[in-house]
Formats: sequence, C-alpha cells, structure tokens
Amino acid sequence: MPFINKDDIPAIEPVPGCRMRTPHGENLMLSYLEMDEGAVVPMHHHPHEQGGILLSGQIELTIGEETRLCEAGSLFIIPPNTPHKAVAVGGPAVVLDVFSPVREDYAEMLNKYIPNV
Repeated sequence: MPFINKDDIPAIEPVPGCRMRTPHGENLMLSYLEMDEGAVVPMHHHPHEQGGILLSGQIELTIGEETRLCEAGSLFIIPPNTPHKAVAVGGPAVVLDVFSPVREDYAEMLNKYIPNV
C-alpha cells in the first residue's frame, strides 16, 4: 500500500466528533484525524511515540503538564507514556499523527473493515 487515497480508508470514530483513518506499514502508522468543533480526545497515554502536525483549524493541546493553543502548521512530538489531550476550538480541525510502533488497537479496528491491510 505505497500510495493511499485517504477516502478509500473507512473512518473509525474513537470518540464522539472525531473520525480517523489509520493506514500503516510494519513499523509506522499514520492517523488522519478530523475533529468537529468542541470535540475532545480525552487525556490518555500509550507506549507509542507520537508526532503530528495540525493541518487546519485550532486545537488546545495538552502534553504532560503543558497546554498550548496550536494553529495550522504547528508540529508536536509526544514521548511514549506521556499523558496528552486535544480539544478542537473555534471550528473543526484536521491533524496528521504518526505513531511508532504501529498502534495495535487502531490496526485491529481498521482490519475489521479492510482485512489484510
């Protein structure tokens, strides 16, 4: 799957108001996340390293003890096991996240829709 059309991947709704598409390879996962205004990805943590870029909109992003208002073009890196949270503010937002290694929970959800991804 070297070339991907995001619209060919079914959206998964992990929390209300958030839709993500999560193509992945052997060691890397992309997550194209669309957030409705006011949508919240609640505080959570995982053993995966996560990096991302806000493609459009604004989010209030908390990483560990620090919270910032991020705008389109903002980049971030979240170390493994670090608590983090995101809230779309002032309208919808689109975020591209990258995970390493692959998040097994997201891969399992995707594989229910597209076997052998």
